[in-house]
Order: sequence, then C-alpha cells, then structure tokens
Amino acid sequence: MARQKKTTTKKTKAKTKKEDTLRKIDKSFVEEGSKRVTDEDVEKVVNRADEIKNKFNEKGPLGKFVSQAKLLLSMIRDYWSGKYRHAPYWAIAAAVFTLLYVLNPLDLIPDVIPLIGYLDDAAVVSVCLLLIEQELDEYQKWKSAH
Repeated sequence: MARQKKTTTKKTKAKTKKEDTLRKIDKSFVEEGSKRVTDEDVEKVVNRADEIKNKFNEKGPLGKFVSQAKLLLSMIRDYWSGKYRHAPYWAIAAAVFTLLYVLNPLDLIPDVIPLIGYLDDAAVVSVCLLLIEQELDEYQKWKSAH
C-alpha cells in the first residue's frame, strides 16, 4: 500500500509540475523570448525550414498548426529576403522565437516525453498566433496579391 501511495504521489507531483510549466507560457513568455531574437536566429529559421516543417507533420501532435506554421515560415523567408518588410520586427521576432522553440527538443517539456512532450510547443504556437494574428492576416493578403 505504501509503495502504491509513493507512486501516486510522484505522478501527482509530475502532473502539477507540468501544469505549472504550461501556465508560464503566455503572451509575456513569447514577448520576452522575441526580444532576444537576433538576425542569426532569423537566418537559422530560414535555413532549417524543412526541419521545422517536419515538426508540424499533419499526423503529429502539432498537426492542427500545419497551415499556420507554413505561413509563419513564408513570412519569415519573405522578410529575410527583403520581399516583405511591412510587418513590424517584433512580429517577425515572435514568429522566429516560436519556431526556434518548436525546433528545440529540450524545451520546457522535452519532446521525447510521450503524449505531453509537445504540449508546451502547441501552447507557444497558440500564443504566438494570437499575438501576431493581425500581422499574419496582412501578410497573407499581401502574399495572395503577389
């Protein structure tokens, strides 16, 4: 009985820790992360776009974000190449921070943990999409016209 209680207590503590971690992922988490984005980070996202796309596999845990991830990558590529400079840098930085976060397998909740390893990635993507929704819509309109 005591052994079962210890196992249950460990599971409860682990669950609470993961919930606390997910609560940290909010607008300020993405904003603060985007403040540290450099030109090298933007270039890294452009150069590793295929790896990032693979993280957003339609059958994978981030599958519901496939079209938005492609749009984020496209906006960053067009920004980096100089084709699209209408988005404020903070929006580009937020997108870069988010995609680098997704690319990192050892983030707040390591991706190797079955079932829950991508929860934090999905939360960061969701917050970023809400944060730059208007800029992404404007980019999509521009992209459709060009």
